Amino acid sequence: MKNRENLLFAVRHLALSQDAEALKLLFRQTRPADLAEALDALTAAEVVSLLMRLDPQARADLFAYFSPTRQDILLRALPREAVVRLFEAMPSDDRADVFNRLGEEVKRSLLPAMAKVEREDILKLAAYPEGSVGSVTSSDYVYVGPEMTVAEALTHIRTTAPDGESVYVIYVLDGNARLVGTVSLRDLVVAQEGTRIREIMQGDPVFARAQWPRAQAAELIRRYDLLALPVVNGGERMIGIVTVDDAMDIEKQEDATQLARFGGTSALGGPDLDVISSPFRKMFGVRVFWLAILTFFGVLTSTFVASQEEILSEVIVLAAFIAPIVDMGGNTGSQSATLVIRAMALGELRLRWSDVWFIIKRELPVAGALGLSIAVLEMVLAWFSKGIGWDVLMVVGLSMLACTALGGVIGALLPFAARRIGTDPATLSSPLITSIMDLLGVFIYFGFAYLFLGDLLTN
Repeated sequence: MKNRENLLFAVRHLALSQDAEALKLLFRQTRPADLAEALDALTAAEVVSLLMRLDPQARADLFAYFSPTRQDILLRALPREAVVRLFEAMPSDDRADVFNRLGEEVKRSLLPAMAKVEREDILKLAAYPEGSVGSVTSSDYVYVGPEMTVAEALTHIRTTAPDGESVYVIYVLDGNARLVGTVSLRDLVVAQEGTRIREIMQGDPVFARAQWPRAQAAELIRRYDLLALPVVNGGERMIGIVTVDDAMDIEKQEDATQLARFGGTSALGGPDLDVISSPFRKMFGVRVFWLAILTFFGVLTSTFVASQEEILSEVIVLAAFIAPIVDMGGNTGSQSATLVIRAMALGELRLRWSDVWFIIKRELPVAGALGLSIAVLEMVLAWFSKGIGWDVLMVVGLSMLACTALGGVIGALLPFAARRIGTDPATLSSPLITSIMDLLGVFIYFGFAYLFLGDLLTN
């Protein structure tokens, strides 16, 4: 905490003094992520003034650690020539992400000012759809040919490695840029200088295709403990790599996406809502869509409850238990769905009958035990707080048991149903599960009410 306070004091002092040498010294002594966080305390104009006192490479290294929203603000404030130099110095994957967020007019003005190599690289990577492996691919990697000797490969690596994101694994490409294997830097260093690369390389490497969902790349990196994952295009040519730090960012974003969808705030066919940067129209449109669906379920539920006026007028105390009973089914369903979605995300559960049956066998006894426990607790509390008769207690207890158990089972099975119809399980948001269980809950509750109290209606 003290170091953070010292860093904040230092950047505020720099904002006033504009001491370029002090800023460069601070940059060398501080991790870029920590310095970027401290600079968030300054205004955009102050940050731009300090960035302009760094060389282009240091500026790009620091810029990569600002949030996307902060980056967009700074880009609008930086001089055009500085933006061009920034793009040329940034890692290729970060550069493509930032470029995709720019307006069309800004893109058209920037591209001609860039060097041909950077311009072509941006256009190539930016062409891949958002959310695909290609959109997070870096073209900064090191490769050698299979017929090179170890000596030739090491000379080539010394020349090209400064531009590579990862040099611990070297990719072996044939004359058509097709990936044929990998070789570790360690194996190169210990091998005889005259040995051919094809003799020491590892064939059949793990790779991802550019059009795959980006989460699939993160999964492969995690499963095989890779530092970087090669990416190939539709023509089987290697276009770049996804590094382990990219995979961590992907999984962080995927977790946020799951949370947004489960909370009923995901956009259909587009990026998720961001409370900081999403415009009013999008914030309203996405949220009102889900709320409209939930309102539909709410109207069905309220219409059914209203039709039970006869039995409610005879046993008015029944109305007091509608909310806790139906809410319990939704709460239990949300718990079960969360556990299943988490297991799916970790690859522990897949869309197959054996896994469905496993979850049924696993959830049924748990949901039943939960239902029984909550039903007993509800009956005891109802007895002491309202002094109701045994017949009403039976209605309340059995309804609570059935709703809690059914909610657990339905919540556990709904993610499989979502996968079966080809949608993300998290889109079965928590509010939607609750609304479904509200409707089923009132059917169950009044079903038991007519079973135990129906004779009152004939009097």
